[in-house]
Amino acid sequence: MRREPVIGTLSDDDTRGRRHALGVHAERLAAEFLETTGLTILDRNWRCELGELDIVATDGDTVVFCEVKARSGPDYGGPLAAMTRDKTNRIRTLARSWLGSRQLVGCRVRFDVVSVLWPPGRRARIEHLAGVF
Repeated sequence: MRREPVIGTLSDDDTRGRRHALGVHAERLAAEFLETTGLTILDRNWRCELGELDIVATDGDTVVFCEVKARSGPDYGGPLAAMTRDKTNRIRTLARSWLGSRQLVGCRVRFDVVSVLWPPGRRARIEHLAGVF
């Protein structure tokens, strides 16, 4: 049975749009935050046939592959809760593809997560978790 939306609530399309907008803004904030901590952003939203990397940066001589996890509240757990074995394996595969596309061999790499908690009407809280997988 199809339920009609109640006036004043979001439809599924509106919810997806809001989540997408949150993700886009959170990735921008994450990149800005990483730059203020001394990382150099090389790529954002790098895509290939296997998927997408949120942020690729350097920290000195280390290439950093950074997954951004945005939440508008704590209801669905922290960023590490979203980092399943499948997700980390996919990011590792994408990282190999990114490195191969630039013919980078033998360089140091690190995998980070940036958590952006951004409740409606409040300031975003950003946490950088370095070397988590």
